[in-house]
Amino acid sequence: MEDDDAGLWARVRQGDELALAALFDRYEGRVFRHASRLLTHREDAKDAVTVAFFELWRKRASVRVVEGSPLPWLLNTVAHCARNLERSGRRYRALLDRAPVAEPVSHDQDDSGVMVALRRLPEREQSVVVLSVLEGYSEREVAQALGVPAGTVKSRLARAKAKLRDDLAREGVQA
Repeated sequence: MEDDDAGLWARVRQGDELALAALFDRYEGRVFRHASRLLTHREDAKDAVTVAFFELWRKRASVRVVEGSPLPWLLNTVAHCARNLERSGRRYRALLDRAPVAEPVSHDQDDSGVMVALRRLPEREQSVVVLSVLEGYSEREVAQALGVPAGTVKSRLARAKAKLRDDLAREGVQA
């Protein structure tokens, strides 16, 4: 039985649930750490990971893999889930703020402000930063995962870095 990503992925595409379980065991920790960087609450990060793997199974026929691995797709998908969870959380907190007994709760745990600045980036730039800077994929691999030309990845990354540098400088953070 093949244990590499390409072999497991081929089996997942054929509907093998055990191969999906093997990929889950292999990458759940890494995907969870990424979700935890983007979300304030541990339970939300767990939910984002669950949704990402569910979507991997559901969309297995159309998932873009990089060198046989679905990990970049999972990281990008968990980032989308995190944004959706944060957005719904903000709406929920706004509703609680209007309720008469609600108490304000601080949701910023990033003392440096880097993750807050990252979350302010447009989604397309955020995806490039996450995959290339935080996860260490090459520009070519990021381009393949996102389905865009490598030049687009390079320009988005340059724009994102400039925005992050400016944003952090305004906040007084040394980048």
